Amino acid sequence: MKITERIKYALNNSMTMCKRCVLLAMRNLDALFAGFAQPVLLMILFVYVFGNSLDVGVANYVNFIVPGVILQCIGQCSTITAISINNDMKNGIIDRFRSMPITRSSVLIGHALAAVIRNVITMAFVIGAAFLIGFRPTADLIHWLLAIGILLLYIIAITWLSIIFGLISSSAESAQMIAVVTIMLPYLSSGFVTTESMPSALRVFAENQPLTPVIEATRSLLMNTSADGNLILAIMWCIGILVVSYVLAAQIYKVKLGSVGAV
Repeated sequence: MKITERIKYALNNSMTMCKRCVLLAMRNLDALFAGFAQPVLLMILFVYVFGNSLDVGVANYVNFIVPGVILQCIGQCSTITAISINNDMKNGIIDRFRSMPITRSSVLIGHALAAVIRNVITMAFVIGAAFLIGFRPTADLIHWLLAIGILLLYIIAITWLSIIFGLISSSAESAQMIAVVTIMLPYLSSGFVTTESMPSALRVFAENQPLTPVIEATRSLLMNTSADGNLILAIMWCIGILVVSYVLAAQIYKVKLGSVGAV
């Protein structure tokens, strides 16, 4: 089989697996609803309950927290991906796939594509809800595209990280431990308050963890202000997490299959 034909065959397999994952997700309506509702409720809570008591240096608090809420939304979706992968590894469907003439990597890539689709839809829903409660970005088209590009890169990176959790976890419940990373880290960043307001030790952590430059870069792009190097840092963090997570996920999957070949 020619290289182009092999690539086309692998892409077709991956799209088939992606369609399967989307259909499975649509049957789990409670998880989908939680993915939509939790970030929106969180945004309403912070804006209308805590917003007036938090000084973040801007008049409109919702403009400040939207990037953090979006990352919370992505984190919520990552738990669904981890659980979905873990269920596949535990329910025997992988053995069925191994008996079929499909590329082995298409299983993981299908999950990743479905996760990106799910994240983009929920992210759009959260942004729409933010507009309803007063979000007023000043970005032009170029800055919007850059902000969306950063968020997409973060989505892909976190998706492959969640795949690792799904592969190595002994149960669906333990796979949800990805939430400790993806949902809690936005709280320990500049997502909801300025790092200057934090205790010194926590401030050092918040200013040097990967989510802070992603949040700062997204916020700066949406509000059309200077990113001060955060854009480059955000890209570097996302690419680093993506490369490491993809390589580890591929190797773990290969071991789980008991194969000596490459994924």
